[in-house]
Amino acid sequence: MEYDKLQWAQINLRLHLQVGCVFFMALLAGCGNNDFSDLHHYLAEVKARPKQPIKPLPEIKVIEPFIFKPEGLRDPFMPLKQPEQAEDVDMSTGSGIRPDTARPKEKLEMFLLDDLKMVGTIDMRSSLWGLVKASDGTIYRVKAGHYMGKNYGKIIRIASDKIELMEIVPDKPGTWREQPASMGLIE
Repeated sequence: MEYDKLQWAQINLRLHLQVGCVFFMALLAGCGNNDFSDLHHYLAEVKARPKQPIKPLPEIKVIEPFIFKPEGLRDPFMPLKQPEQAEDVDMSTGSGIRPDTARPKEKLEMFLLDDLKMVGTIDMRSSLWGLVKASDGTIYRVKAGHYMGKNYGKIIRIASDKIELMEIVPDKPGTWREQPASMGLIE
């Protein structure tokens, strides 16, 4: 009887598998060791150690409950009243501080102050200019005396790590007040 190459390869493979299985079984048979004396010795040592007392539970701190009373506070889900909403109020009434509505608005006055970020400074002509990035991605140069934000914010000082402004915000109908604001350098 003649065998072709494929049949010889199959016979050869079966033979190798059988020899490998016998070898593996012999290795496993040699691993059988019923000597657990080291484990028994360790358990006896652990059991012989003196018992430690259990630590008492930590003292529970009593926290006084906080009762939230929202009477008189503004609704956090309603938008803040912007100066544009208050512009119909006659600014000539009342006394004291008023925004200059006759001056032309600067580009950064169309953004909320929260939408502007200080990204750096430049020392030009011996004065420090601030670099401000708007929410549209544009970076603007500003210096003391420029305006930005919707609350008539006038830049009063530029430092290497912040820009300080003085905003004019509506206080009561017909009256305005100054409110300091600042913008820190973002890392």
